[in-house]
Amino acid sequence: MYVCICNGVTDRQVREAAEAGCGSVSELTMRTGLGSTCGSCLPLAEAIMAEVRATRALPLPVLSRAA
Repeated sequence: MYVCICNGVTDRQVREAAEAGCGSVSELTMRTGLGSTCGSCLPLAEAIMAEVRATRALPLPVLSRAA
């Protein structure tokens, strides 16, 4: 799915950038061009990035018990 139609940035690209350590929508704009034209995609991009951050922040109880 396209998140930023103006610059052709997909949700997959947003997720990959977030997983690679992109920490903010500003940084995402610098990396991909997302939001640099009209900006209407920025809320959706932020939501996707927050979802990826939440997934990465989940504790792994099995691993913590094994340590």
